[in-house]
Amino acid sequence: MSLRIVFMGTPDFSVPALEAIHGAGHDVLAVYSQPPRPAGRGLAERPSPVHAKAAALAIPVRTPRSLREPEQQTLFADLKADAAVVIAYGLILPKAVLAAPRLGCFNVHASALPRWRGAAPIQRAIMAGDTETAVMVMRMEEGLDTGPVGLSKTVPIGPDTTAGELHDTLARRGADLIVAALRSLADGTFRAVPQSAEGVTYAAKIDKSQTGIDFTKPAAEVHNHIRGLSPFPGAWFEVAPPGGKPERIKVLRTALGRGSGPPGEILDDALTIACGEGAIRLVEIQRAGKRTMTAEELLRGFALPRGTRIGRRGGD
Repeated sequence: MSLRIVFMGTPDFSVPALEAIHGAGHDVLAVYSQPPRPAGRGLAERPSPVHAKAAALAIPVRTPRSLREPEQQTLFADLKADAAVVIAYGLILPKAVLAAPRLGCFNVHASALPRWRGAAPIQRAIMAGDTETAVMVMRMEEGLDTGPVGLSKTVPIGPDTTAGELHDTLARRGADLIVAALRSLADGTFRAVPQSAEGVTYAAKIDKSQTGIDFTKPAAEVHNHIRGLSPFPGAWFEVAPPGGKPERIKVLRTALGRGSGPPGEILDDALTIACGEGAIRLVEIQRAGKRTMTAEELLRGFALPRGTRIGRRGGD
């Protein structure tokens, strides 16, 4: 049995679920997404990934800047949807919107709720050193990610997994999960269990001030910080080669290394860097305006001899 669905999402993470719902034969009445934003060198307005995919599927797209106005709430209710699916939409759903679909609004969230409620659950899980996470379908309430959970799928986090890799895995698993949830909604078997009151943590949005690498921390924490921000927004340090100007280097992949020394000191010719405890080795990096490269490729044109000190502000 197909359902009448309103889909609400914005970034790449949401696209596999939209494709899966459409492919499962549900009637997607409309897609809600964030308005187009200026992007690229010319700063031309560019639709979100969900907007672009919906247009390719010939699904009507709505891009209100807010859903708080009564007019927008009436337009939403007039769709007479059976359910709304919300995945990384980016706007708060007022009570009137939550109450409009016949069966309710359902969110796909990329964490093991109640751990990591909020905006950046994938990054925060990795940065905290979690060894597993989950993707869950919950019935939405007015609170921030507080609703009862109907379906979930646990996903391991490897010791070197990056946020980008985990993002892609959870997006695919979330797409499968929401299709299963809609199937159970259609046949009346969907059941949701309240979240535990214990173990609640919040995944605050990543601020640019948190992206600089602090080599005074233990190597494991530095490694987790870097992979949790890879590939976007990217962790970074600044360094000046002998006789050169300071340059910001984005680090995309590291490995735990061997050795010790003053935090931020390069220990060898393979770009092993001392931390507060232990060391990390740079594996993949990116100079400003350049392609991703290995540490070996960087050293061919960017002299960083052992003993060089690096930091968040060029050697601090």
